[in-house]
Amino acid sequence: MRIGVFVCHCGSNIGGTVDCAEVARIAGTFPDVVYSTDPMYTCAEPGQAAIEEAIREHSLDGVVVASCSPRMHEPTFRRTVERAGLNPYMFEMANIREHVSWIGKDIPSNTRKAAELVEMAVEKLRKDTPLTPAEFPVTRRVLVIGGGVAGIQAALDCADGGIPVVMVEREATIGGKMAKLDKTFPTVDCSACILGPKMVDVAQHPNISLYAHAEIEDVQGYVGNFTVTIRKKTTYVDWSKCTGCGTCTEKCPARHSVDAFNEGIGETSAITIAFPQAIPKKAVINRDFCRQLTKGKCGVCAKVCPTGAIRYDMEDEIVTEKVGSIIAATGYDLMDWRVYSEYGAGRYPDIITSLQYERLMNASGPTGGHIVRPSDGREPKTVVFVQCVGSRDPSVGRPYCSGFCCMYTAKQAILTKDHIPDSHSYVFYMDIRAAGKMYDEFTRRAVEEYGTEYIRGRVSQIYPDGHGQLTVMGMDTLLGRPVVLKADLVVLAVGIEAARGAKELAEKLRISYDSAGFFLESHVKLRPVETNTAGVFLAGVCQGTKDIPASVAQGSAAASKVLTLFARETLKSNPQIAKTIPGRCVGCGKCARCCPYGAIRENVANGETTVEVIETMCQGCGLCTATCPQGAIQLAHATDNQILAEVNALCQA
Repeated sequence: MRIGVFVCHCGSNIGGTVDCAEVARIAGTFPDVVYSTDPMYTCAEPGQAAIEEAIREHSLDGVVVASCSPRMHEPTFRRTVERAGLNPYMFEMANIREHVSWIGKDIPSNTRKAAELVEMAVEKLRKDTPLTPAEFPVTRRVLVIGGGVAGIQAALDCADGGIPVVMVEREATIGGKMAKLDKTFPTVDCSACILGPKMVDVAQHPNISLYAHAEIEDVQGYVGNFTVTIRKKTTYVDWSKCTGCGTCTEKCPARHSVDAFNEGIGETSAITIAFPQAIPKKAVINRDFCRQLTKGKCGVCAKVCPTGAIRYDMEDEIVTEKVGSIIAATGYDLMDWRVYSEYGAGRYPDIITSLQYERLMNASGPTGGHIVRPSDGREPKTVVFVQCVGSRDPSVGRPYCSGFCCMYTAKQAILTKDHIPDSHSYVFYMDIRAAGKMYDEFTRRAVEEYGTEYIRGRVSQIYPDGHGQLTVMGMDTLLGRPVVLKADLVVLAVGIEAARGAKELAEKLRISYDSAGFFLESHVKLRPVETNTAGVFLAGVCQGTKDIPASVAQGSAAASKVLTLFARETLKSNPQIAKTIPGRCVGCGKCARCCPYGAIRENVANGETTVEVIETMCQGCGLCTATCPQGAIQLAHATDNQILAEVNALCQA
């Protein structure tokens, strides 16, 4: 075997604390190493050209690059050696930046450790074998889970690119949280006016199939060939007949149903259409409040429906769709702020959330856009906004910033003055985070033009004063004194959390999530919309806190990844997968039970159990290899012999 070693200086990143020339000299003494050098920047174009030239000039059949993290540049160097005619898996990388130069300044010790890591890589390369990916056909359809603004953008971009889209939305209408907003910052334009046309486009696009009021039941398969089971939840209304006329909602006598779309502000009928611009504009019966379904007597909606769309005997329906890729855009929910007993814990009607306040300001809301106190219907003259309720608060398990609360609070303060000119607004805040385009100017506008008074400090307690107002006790940390205000209405900027059911969905998709329940991207900088499961992409707040512009951008980014994936008729599988050794397997099935991707199938024949690895589903995590007590399943490119070769090299160094 003829091996070439390239020890990168990476400017002073490595060269400042490692004697790269000495490492290259030592590497030249290792078995089968016929060429060794220390270029300044191996990943740069001249560095890659030097590798290609050395492969041809010295007839190399294996290459080791000692530089930075393989996670960043291993694909780059694999493409480099492949261009020179080598199998891309006859390449190894030693990380001497993160593992050596960045963690110590002792040059002799660093140089010695770097040489040992290079020796380990050389020994592994001597055990490597060429690997070849397999090709398989692709189902050119995409599933978009979630019909918020990010999911809508992703679906429209994919559909416009010629890819058929299956959209699944849990609620009875698409639009997500943005559909509930009155105006959007920093332009204060109508939320429905900019979202509505996109919602209509989804409904009318020939390449989009919409399943509203539905959830993902199961996901099987692999990139290019997923089989998705969808549960269409019972609406008790035949949507193929429903015209959305609203007669049933007007005549329904059960008027005490919780109005979920209006965030519990006000009541609605047992049969509802979420809002006038709903897509699809179809009625849904809430079985918990329907007299016919709970008591067996009523049936008014069925009697007045002009198309006979009401069906009290309807049940959930299961459908199956085949897709090649999946975009998760499940959005977010507000955290349960009732854990804050000092803020009333939901006991006082005039302490509301910011999203409830949005519904009060919205013309399609329960008050027709008039800001009133929920307790008595009077206009509030003094409104206190409290920031960071459930954000940046480790005591309630929410140490992160929700990202957009500072901005929508400034927007709501501005709109309050527009609605009620003689009102006055106060904002208690920790810090103002307004980093986006025109954001800082917008928050200053709330103060300078609209007279909003910002008080830096936390609110310690809110309680009724017994005279129709609320007492807000806080601290002004800039002046160093306590503050006591009388408020007609208190609006809490409640922090966000991952959408309910996000963790369960992540397990169905076989993707990772963080401690807060947000889905994890493959690489926070270089692969922000990809996941560790090939073919599954992320869009919007399901991946982390972000505002509308960022969600829309990520929706388009996810769509671009799908379009890139489907640009080819076939895909190549990663050959770094598990493989079984039949003679060793005892059929215990531990590998199948531990596989997080469902890539191992148990086969029973003649009373004997054997296992089979489904190559296209295996992600090469190696969990099965570590679990197998017989060593009967090995991970290609990380076999026991290859790893032991590295260990032996280190022990003998």
